[in-house]
Amino acid sequence: MKYRSTRSSETVTALEALVKGLASDGGLYVPSELPAPFLAADDLMHLSYEELAAYVLSHFFTDIPEEDMKRLTHDAYTGTFETPEIVPVKTMSESFSMAEMFHGRTCAFKDLALSLFPYLLVYAKKQQKDEREVLILTATSGDTGKAALEGFRDVPGVHIMVFYPSHGVSPLQQDQMQKQLGNNVKVVGIEGNFDDAQGTLKKVFGSELRERSAEKGVLFSSANSINIGRLFPQVVYYVWMWLSLLKQNSIGPKETFNVVVPTGNFGNILAAWIAKQIGTPIGELICASNENKVLADFFKTGTYDINRDFHLTEAPSMDILISSNFERFLYFMTGSKETVAADMQALKDTGIYSLSKEAMEKVTGEMKGGWASPKAMEEAMTNVYDKYDYLMDPHTAIAYAVYDEMKRKGEIPRHTHTVIVSTAHPYKFPGIVAKSLGLTPKDDPYDTLRMIAEKTGIAIPRQLGELESREKRFTDVVDRTEMAESIEKYVDEICEKD
Repeated sequence: MKYRSTRSSETVTALEALVKGLASDGGLYVPSELPAPFLAADDLMHLSYEELAAYVLSHFFTDIPEEDMKRLTHDAYTGTFETPEIVPVKTMSESFSMAEMFHGRTCAFKDLALSLFPYLLVYAKKQQKDEREVLILTATSGDTGKAALEGFRDVPGVHIMVFYPSHGVSPLQQDQMQKQLGNNVKVVGIEGNFDDAQGTLKKVFGSELRERSAEKGVLFSSANSINIGRLFPQVVYYVWMWLSLLKQNSIGPKETFNVVVPTGNFGNILAAWIAKQIGTPIGELICASNENKVLADFFKTGTYDINRDFHLTEAPSMDILISSNFERFLYFMTGSKETVAADMQALKDTGIYSLSKEAMEKVTGEMKGGWASPKAMEEAMTNVYDKYDYLMDPHTAIAYAVYDEMKRKGEIPRHTHTVIVSTAHPYKFPGIVAKSLGLTPKDDPYDTLRMIAEKTGIAIPRQLGELESREKRFTDVVDRTEMAESIEKYVDEICEKD
């Protein structure tokens, strides 16, 4: 399978796309053609998560032999998750289930893809016989950065540099990054938001700095979901959800199920849409947003408009206005690289673009959008805990609140089952979780965690609890205009080590 840019005729192999991350023209790589539906439940029910991953991904990375893919998924998913299922799907009622994606090394859904991505990248680099060092440049709104840091920690030949909004993550998320272990990692806070960090890195990928660094022996790549090595492993867990629902008799063999995904950068829900295209029987696909509801507004109006106030919320991974992976969705909906290139240029120049009537009709047939206010989010956290004895993080609560409202309005078919994608462990956000339980947060987030654990009986995950005693290693904060300078300095450090 070949991959092409969303903005031009640039075409590469899967291995080349893995290493490059972003196309030379600033576009994102997509398959030249999505695989035809190939999933059959009877053939898949007996597979473990790692086996299912190898099977599904072999259809997207066709230049990786089957046995090699099995070895890569085995290495990625062995001993890295706290539960044997990897993604437990918990049925809460006849109406809905929770798909828990927070049992990995960093307690967030990003672990599912970022446990495998380093293996894919190193494999691709080796196959291309490229001996140069790789520098992974990543912007994070809270969870991607930590998951990428853990995934690439001390991987030979690879270095990683993460930028995060210094005032836009939870205290636990900040500790996870500032106290990161590893000899090949670098973390820098920025004065700005995620969009600032992501936008600057995209410029770096198209700049002379990338060329100069390559000449020095350091190749740039990305661990954000703009990289196909991040995106396609996410497809796997939607297939896994389907099989889990069948095993639990939550749905019948010929029934569909709905999926509600809390998303900011659009990668997680795009993966669900791709899963549907290859045969996963997903019915309604619902994109849930917080106050930064640029996506929810788009699904109602057909206009993508970032000329609005930016809100720092209790669901920081959704505090995004420029959703990078939406570009891929536009490409699939319009089928036109020229249209995508023009829309992306309009977004850059004016902060706004609109789809044609025909394209928008196709979009609304594929996906719905909704959003929840901070009040609705907190009420959802309280109500679900009281009714189901289930504690949600704020991102999952956004998804539940959107689901609940749509169900009451009749926008979700009454007799179909829905899966809420639970993207992070609630203990990553102790302040708002404590408030939702009627508790007063302590000044120290770890004291707050202990208070929550005492009330709920839910143990503090080892991955979070052990942070308390670690020293902070990375406390630098720079202006976004200084990011390129920081990157070049780190490139020189890498060269000096070698």
